[in-house]
This record gives sequence, structure tokens and C-alpha cells, in this order.
Amino acid sequence: MLKRVAVWAVTSLVAGFAVFFVYGSWQTYTTLDRILTVGAPTAQNSGWPTPETAADIGYRGNPMEAYGYPFEEIALETELGAAPAWLVPAQGGTLDGTWGIVVHGIGGRRENGYRFLPAFHEAGMATMLISYRNDEGTPASPDGRYAFGLTEWRDLEAAAQYALDNGADALVLLGESMGGGIVGQFLRRSEHAASVKAVVLDAAAIDYRAILVSAMKREGAPLPDLLATGGMWIAAKRQPFDLREAVTTGDFAAFDGPIFVSHGAGDRIVPVELSDELMEKRSAPSEYLRTRADHILSWKEDPARYDAALLAFLRTVQ
Repeated sequence: MLKRVAVWAVTSLVAGFAVFFVYGSWQTYTTLDRILTVGAPTAQNSGWPTPETAADIGYRGNPMEAYGYPFEEIALETELGAAPAWLVPAQGGTLDGTWGIVVHGIGGRRENGYRFLPAFHEAGMATMLISYRNDEGTPASPDGRYAFGLTEWRDLEAAAQYALDNGADALVLLGESMGGGIVGQFLRRSEHAASVKAVVLDAAAIDYRAILVSAMKREGAPLPDLLATGGMWIAAKRQPFDLREAVTTGDFAAFDGPIFVSHGAGDRIVPVELSDELMEKRSAPSEYLRTRADHILSWKEDPARYDAALLAFLRTVQ
């Protein structure tokens, strides 16, 4: 009798856990799929206060309106069609030498690059602020999903090709938030990766799984590591890309050029520990501006400090 009770109890526990795992994994998948669906609220397209300066998130306007910088409106020929970009020549109008390419985060705009543009301009670099698939005014991806760099890197490759065809002999890539993941996938996959002289990362989303687990912990989900594994497995079966490949920490750690990283300890979206881990793994020259700020707000915490640090870094690689 006791043996039958024990067997029944164990069987019930196993069955209950299986139900929990399957249901929890499915809920995790539906949540992450909703977040990645184009048009959903993101950290960059909703909830921001009215911008006070061109460098504030939410500002709308071209580089001339923002800073008085002459610029060209160009079209990057991506595999999905033309994606608009702004090209700001270096001081004096030159397009020779090192170019900067600024890659914004999920749901963002080209204007998000205005926090960084003055430093690039003062450092003497022609700079492109690009758009990519699923941005406003760009071709949509067939699946209507953001892919944390797994597809978007090819649009960055189109930008790199344009730069190298029009005077650039080297590139400095800047990625903020998901833009960091795009830059990482570019370093891993692009035929132009060897042209990258230096990298700048701001609150970079370089490990999708870690970001998902952090969000689940913040919401009080039970066994978040386990459910993230299940949810991402389902996603890999239902989406045309595999988010388990959206981890680029190792690519940045192995990059032999200099890297500038900024990240805030108060980041509620991309854990600052991702940048901490990257810095621990780096052996090539690296600069780390660790602030107290929330997501993509390190510049806002102390603009003068941020500008000075970034400009000093860019001058060393120009």
C-alpha cells in the first residue's frame, strides 16, 4: 500500500512538473514573441518625456536641425530594399579616412545617435546614422519580427559596403541596446568585419537569453532559467531565426581592436553585468564608463563626462 502511494506521489509530481514546464515554456515563448513583434512597445519608442535637447530620446529632426551639421540623405541598398540613412561628412566636408556608423536599438530611430554624433564629428570622422529592417520608412522583414541582430546585421553590412565604396578605409561601429547585438553579429558574420577598427557599445544587448532571464526574475517568475530554455527552444522551432545564437559576448571579447563601453548599474532592461562580464574577458584595449543610469541613459546622467570620455577614445582610433 505504501509503495503504491509513493509511486502515485512521484508520478503526480513528475506529471505536475511536466505540465508546469510545458505551460511555463509556452507562456515564455508567447511573451518573448510579443516583445519581438514589430509595433509592440519597446524601450526606445514609448514612455519617454518630451525631449529638451537633440540628444534626448524622442527628438525628431535631421542633423542640420539638431546641430547645424551639413548632411546627405542617402539610401542603403539592403536585401529587402532601400533603407534611409544620414551621412554627416567630417569637418571640412571630407569623406576620406575612418567612418563611424551608429546603430540604434529596438524600435528606435536614427536620431538616437545624436547622443554620440558630436563626439564623432569633433574627432574628425564622417558618420552615418542608419536605419534597418522594420524601422519607420524601411522595408519590413517578412516575419514582422526583430531578431536581435541575427537578421539586422545584413543591413549594417550594406552600410559598411556603402562607406567602403565612398571613401572610408576603416570603420568605427557604435551599437546602443539591440544595436550592440547587431554589431556583434556583424563582427561574427560579415565579410567586412576586418574593416572595423574600433567599437563603441552603450547598454548593449549582447546576450538575449540573459536579458530574458533577468526580466523574468524581475517579474517573479519561478525557475526563470529553466523556462527561458524552454521558451527559446519553442521560439527556435517557430521563428526563422534561433535566438539562442543571439549571444555576442565572445565576439566582442575576441575583437582585437579597442572598445569603449558605457552602461548603467540601474539598467532595468539590459543587466549591467553583461558589460561587466565582457570587460573581464577583454584583453585588447578597453574603456569602461560605468554609471548609475537606467537603460541608455548613461549620457544623460553626466553629458560632459560622457562626451569627454567618448571623444578621448575616438581620438585614439582616428
